[in-house]
Amino acid sequence: MKGFKWTVLLVSLLGLDTAWADVRLPRVFGSHMVLQRRKPVPVWGWADAGEKVTVTFNNQTKTVKAGKEGKWKVLLDPMEAGGPYQLTVKGKTNAVSFDDVLLGEVWVCSGQSNMEWPLQAATNGKEEAKEANYPTIRQLSVKKAVSLTPKDDIEGEWAVCSPKTAPGFTAVGYFFARQLQKELNVPIGLINTTWGGTHSETWTSREALNQNDELRLVANKLPATDDEVIQSGKERIRLLLEKQQGGLPTAAEEKKWADPTLNTDQWKSMNQPSDWEWGGLPTLDGVVWFRREITIPEEATLKNVTLQFGSVDDKDSTFVNGQFVGGAKWGQPRSYIIPDGLLKPGRNVIAVRVTDESGAGGFAGKPEQMQLTGDNLTIPLAGPWKYRVAAVFPSSFKPGPNTYATQLFNAMLNPLIPYAMEGVIWYQGESNAGRSYQYRKAFPLMIQDWRQRWGNDFPFLFVQLASYNASNGNSQRGSGWAELREAQTMTLQLPNTGMAVTSDIGESNDIHPKNKQDVGKRLAAEAMRVAYSGAAKGENSVGDASRGPMFDAMRVDGNRAVLTFRNVGSGLLVKDKYGYLRGFEVAGADQKFYYAKADLQGNTIIVHADSVTAPVAVRYGWADDNGDVNLYNKESFPAVPFRTDTWKGVTEATKFGDQ
Repeated sequence: MKGFKWTVLLVSLLGLDTAWADVRLPRVFGSHMVLQRRKPVPVWGWADAGEKVTVTFNNQTKTVKAGKEGKWKVLLDPMEAGGPYQLTVKGKTNAVSFDDVLLGEVWVCSGQSNMEWPLQAATNGKEEAKEANYPTIRQLSVKKAVSLTPKDDIEGEWAVCSPKTAPGFTAVGYFFARQLQKELNVPIGLINTTWGGTHSETWTSREALNQNDELRLVANKLPATDDEVIQSGKERIRLLLEKQQGGLPTAAEEKKWADPTLNTDQWKSMNQPSDWEWGGLPTLDGVVWFRREITIPEEATLKNVTLQFGSVDDKDSTFVNGQFVGGAKWGQPRSYIIPDGLLKPGRNVIAVRVTDESGAGGFAGKPEQMQLTGDNLTIPLAGPWKYRVAAVFPSSFKPGPNTYATQLFNAMLNPLIPYAMEGVIWYQGESNAGRSYQYRKAFPLMIQDWRQRWGNDFPFLFVQLASYNASNGNSQRGSGWAELREAQTMTLQLPNTGMAVTSDIGESNDIHPKNKQDVGKRLAAEAMRVAYSGAAKGENSVGDASRGPMFDAMRVDGNRAVLTFRNVGSGLLVKDKYGYLRGFEVAGADQKFYYAKADLQGNTIIVHADSVTAPVAVRYGWADDNGDVNLYNKESFPAVPFRTDTWKGVTEATKFGDQ
């Protein structure tokens, strides 16, 4: 009996011990973090229900009892910038300590790939990283995750800015932080929560979407269970393949796809290099064949010929005129020597079988890496390739970040709330440009959603889309990108918002312009205006000029349109060797736009075109690729693209799910 009693007692004690939950905090807290100065600082986490939790930091001690669900939160009193300090949280059975904690300014960096873009890939990024000795600039990188329900924690850790860590910092955030630190001389903390190619709706909560009549329909379609998600994914992929190619091939059919005589008239086309998820195969993991026909000149000697196309995501098997010439795995640039006699003058066929296990798929190198070269031969291979799907992996059925709305809000933003911060910098919109009119509602809705959940109208600064030739859009054909920029400008009606104009620093053929330094600096200037008004006086203070000249009013004087502007700073400036203003168009009542001559007279611009005798409307920078604009104020901030008309736009009828 005694043995039995001791066994029961031991089991009871072990059960009691495992029931004690260690006090813990979400991973937004960590060593090397930056806490927000001059504001109450929430510190929260989990423990046993009713457990006493003590938080100690910078001569403050706060005590609280965990609630019935084991959650607890304390509010540290506002503090000035400084550090390093130690944050200690003690519970009944354990203590958690975070070292090297600073007090300063905290900014959330969010959006899609242009905010995610790392410093090492920006202009002079590697050289910049070598000089990045800024120990009081810190970054928390939030690991990518999706969820249909709100989560309470993230994966990620804080890093101190150094030549070793800086290459992985968000480039825009890094340059923003560096400039802000120069202005304020305090530590800067960046919370990098980004995902390339994402819509604003995936960063918005279900509750917020339900406030909008259009977006409520999207929220109502969200799956309820994981099984429903998988079944929906299977059906999504089935419909995609049925529409594109009538289904998957048999093994015998696929064996013929390297054959140069194969008829590929029914194959789809996709530009390469690119991620195939954004070229027509969203969320697809599997096997895709790419084929390209080339014509070799008769005079080519066809000696020492090499096929090159950078790296492939994840691996390839490459054939030339039906013969296997090589294959490699992810991360290795492709360079295959073509056997003498395999190529011939005239028509030749390159076929590449690409296998992608997860994430992005396709040719991942640079356009200039894709080429066929020989002794007297150079044939560029970047551009359209025929493609066809050969196999689909089960991971394809899982949702991507845009498959359903709310997913990134739930997984990558909600767990950060209510971490004390000063504001948000945001670079996104490219993925919403197909329905820009809807962005007029979706974008402000998202901002208000975040503010409501943090409990204050914090500064929200964003980057207007840079110039990029998305689809040759302009005033005559219509431009979704111009309409998206207009929607961003309209969002400035919200309080405590600011916008960095970047039309002048885009790249016509690259949606990821590499000049992130000017983007960061312009955002920092807007931060000084919106968040720190009065903090910087003298030579670094530009007042409202950082907004950039903004259209104010138009009057018609005969065949001329006379334009006035706000936010001109010290005056308007034309950046052109000969003083020519570019980017202006004018139209009459027929709504046909003509390139206009524009003259700067003081802070007024006179616009006219010989073909328009009675001006009705003027547009400036109204095109996908609007990089020719050159109006600034003397503080060097570019003018905001605009139109004076309200004529029907090309995206007016396009809604979520229509793209």
